[in-house]
Amino acid sequence: MTNVPKLLSDSEISGRLKNLKGWKRDGQFITKVFEFNRFVDGIDFVNRVAAVAEKEEHHPDIHVRYTTITLSVQTHSEGGVTKWDLDLAEAIENTVKRG
Repeated sequence: MTNVPKLLSDSEISGRLKNLKGWKRDGQFITKVFEFNRFVDGIDFVNRVAAVAEKEEHHPDIHVRYTTITLSVQTHSEGGVTKWDLDLAEAIENTVKRG
């Protein structure tokens, strides 16, 4: 990826998060917790997220705790939230909706 976008302001982040159900600002990250009935369902979800991340060339931090998956996203090189992070969250949401 080239031309790293600038960090977004708090109001820009808040505005975009309004359209991303369950995503929240957590310091210099945006995060969301996903709950599954079975461990393998969560792992299947992680694999789908990995495919989206590879396509977007932008990758979330993924924490797996049994049936709970937490995604945390930031543009590491910028130390905070950019357009890329919110675009990735939207792409993940679109993947979740398709199941």
